[in-house]
Amino acid sequence: MEADKIKESIKRAAQELFRKFGYHKTSVNEIAKRAKIAKATIYKYFDSKEDVLHSLLMDYIKISVNDLIHSNTHEDDEEAHLNTLIMKTCRLSYTVCNEFIGWDFIRESANSQAFLKNLSNELEDMLINAFSQLSGIRKQENYLKRIQFLIKCSKSIVFSFAFTSVSDSDVRKNFVSFQKEILPYLVKAAITI
Repeated sequence: MEADKIKESIKRAAQELFRKFGYHKTSVNEIAKRAKIAKATIYKYFDSKEDVLHSLLMDYIKISVNDLIHSNTHEDDEEAHLNTLIMKTCRLSYTVCNEFIGWDFIRESANSQAFLKNLSNELEDMLINAFSQLSGIRKQENYLKRIQFLIKCSKSIVFSFAFTSVSDSDVRKNFVSFQKEILPYLVKAAITI
């Protein structure tokens, strides 16, 4: 049980520092200092700082996906329902990038593209698996195919914001643009599946 407490202490310290300074500007030494443990102890539980980040993100994403899947969307209209669902998914992606990783790291690090691609694939798989396991949700024909289509398209577009935006305000503008100019067409396309 002590090992679980130490691991949680490391993750909690890392989360605070990543949110405050960003992933790129946080060192393993600072995480160890904040967690009140030796630096070597971190490597006993995690292979790298990236591994700590991945563990944090997966914890956050699992909770968020569960909330997203079980949230009550009151739209009777399928188009409105799908639009709401995808926007919630996109906000989850934005929060992951904004609060945990930091846009500077995403734009400046050579490893960030591979890391984000892997993360977005895991998020996609988690969402699709969660939707496929729900019984009784939206019994319309081809519902899961529509969700898969929208998630795949949206994740590619949303994660591309991180690499094409120059500033945080550009990222926000891209999300607004996505919501108003792209998502309605994706949803219409999904409904025709």
